[in-house]
Amino acid sequence: MAWIAVITAGVLEVGFATMLKLSNNFTKIWPSIGFLLFASGSFSLLAWSLKVLPIGTAYAVWTGIGAAGTAIVGMIFFKDPVSVARISAIAIIIAGVILLN
Repeated sequence: MAWIAVITAGVLEVGFATMLKLSNNFTKIWPSIGFLLFASGSFSLLAWSLKVLPIGTAYAVWTGIGAAGTAIVGMIFFKDPVSVARISAIAIIIAGVILLN
């Protein structure tokens, strides 16, 4: 159950990073509220999972999902640059998370 919590927390991290961008420096109310909700859920689930999982592993999974997921969202929805180097970096992040487990 702790693994489901930390994976969900990582997905919520992608949500709060996306809402942070959409909030336009917290000048737009709904994305700002979305940021608070996603961030609260993400941090709560991460904190809960740390009762069971080693901190290094849980944190790496959380940030790995967040970093890779946010980069992918950026490329798909925000026209961030797409290159072989960026795709390779995302693959390396995912490989690192898998190897930590």
